[in-house]
Amino acid sequence: ERRQTLPPVPLQQLRQLLREGKKALIEQFRHGRATVPAAERLVRQLTRHVDDVLGQLWLQSDMPRGAALVAVGGYGRGELFPYSDVDVLLLLPADLPDDDGADAAAALLRQSIEGFITACWDIGLEIGSSVRTIDACVSEAQADVTVQTALMEARFLTGARRLFQQFQQATRAALDPAAFLRAKSLEMQQRHVKYENTPYALEPNCKESPGGLRDLQVVRWVAQGAGLGRSWRELASNGLISRFEATQLQRNEGLLKLIRARLHPIAGRREDRLVFDLQTA
Repeated sequence: ERRQTLPPVPLQQLRQLLREGKKALIEQFRHGRATVPAAERLVRQLTRHVDDVLGQLWLQSDMPRGAALVAVGGYGRGELFPYSDVDVLLLLPADLPDDDGADAAAALLRQSIEGFITACWDIGLEIGSSVRTIDACVSEAQADVTVQTALMEARFLTGARRLFQQFQQATRAALDPAAFLRAKSLEMQQRHVKYENTPYALEPNCKESPGGLRDLQVVRWVAQGAGLGRSWRELASNGLISRFEATQLQRNEGLLKLIRARLHPIAGRREDRLVFDLQTA
């Protein structure tokens, strides 16, 4: 079953809306005081701006009524930095036709999906997309801890909300907290080996280097996977850290977010390294 679509907004108009809205938010941030609240407000505003544009695209892409559009990764967390990728999951119900070129219904579905993803690129979204059913999400998450982590940050955007709720229940039930802890610990150790090399120490990566944003996120992901809280305040309430530690963590994470939010516009691209040319700025 397919919903009736509203008169479509031309892609050129959506492209202009996306570009001008993003530019205005970044310029406002650049010319204001460089504070943590300003950086946090920017990433939230950029997230909402992209949410609105994606919602309009979804409406006019003739996607099946039973499908859902889900934000994942950092975008799902609601932290979209100026030049970050926009990661989305096109969540499909299990009863849709298989991807078989000989089947007219499957061909129509494939055309709708391809049309939506192409439109995202056409309007200037740096999009990372996956197309899966709930069962496929569970299977991929169990095979790849990176996928599992991205799905933990899932946020409903538009489409079939009930399907999204079923997806959340299934992915949570499939997560083994002990195995997740082991996998994320190993992943972090491998990343530290890579980023502790001398060039990265002199030009640290505010996201990936030891002590960067990724390390802080790993702590929260592991706690979330074990049902012990999603925020520093919740971790303190559950006795994992002290309230003083929660305050310090929140303050330092905010500083790293501010650095990253400033780096992107100054570099004019996605740049998370404090390279020498940008350190003074």
